[in-house]
Amino acid sequence: MQRTKKQWKGTEAFPSSFIMSQEAHLQAIEKLLEPFLGEDVFLVSARIKPTNNFKIYLDADNGLGIEKCIRINRALYKQIEEKGWYPNGDFSLEVSSPGIDEPLKLLRQYRKNIGRNVEVITNDDLRKEGKLAGVSDDAITLEFTTGKGKKAETKTETIGFTDIKQTRVLVTF
Repeated sequence: MQRTKKQWKGTEAFPSSFIMSQEAHLQAIEKLLEPFLGEDVFLVSARIKPTNNFKIYLDADNGLGIEKCIRINRALYKQIEEKGWYPNGDFSLEVSSPGIDEPLKLLRQYRKNIGRNVEVITNDDLRKEGKLAGVSDDAITLEFTTGKGKKAETKTETIGFTDIKQTRVLVTF
């Protein structure tokens, strides 16, 4: 029997997106992102949903503007398309800052927010609020006031990162 140029059913090549796991794609995209990260901009987290929806969260020591997110998104999107990982354009990409409601994840984020009011939830579910007064490699220092009026007293407390479940920046108006 002679084969023709027509492929037999079931012998089509798998798209590369089937060959690479989602985790491998995420790592590859993080690698493509590296040239866009500088001394100021850094990667906070990257996620992928089963629908090939990539969510890249960036931050910057001096604030991350929407223009920079758009520029990075467009350039990264173009590179992903050029790689041919999703031949039918079957992916989406979102590049943004984590947002004020997202917990702090990186030491760099803690350092960036020194002087701001935060809420810390410890591993034993205690909530502590105060001004983030300092950050070291293994702990934070919170400054808070107890009492009112003439009895008001400013205190500090050091909390180790190993004791922190979550820290969020508090927005005050």
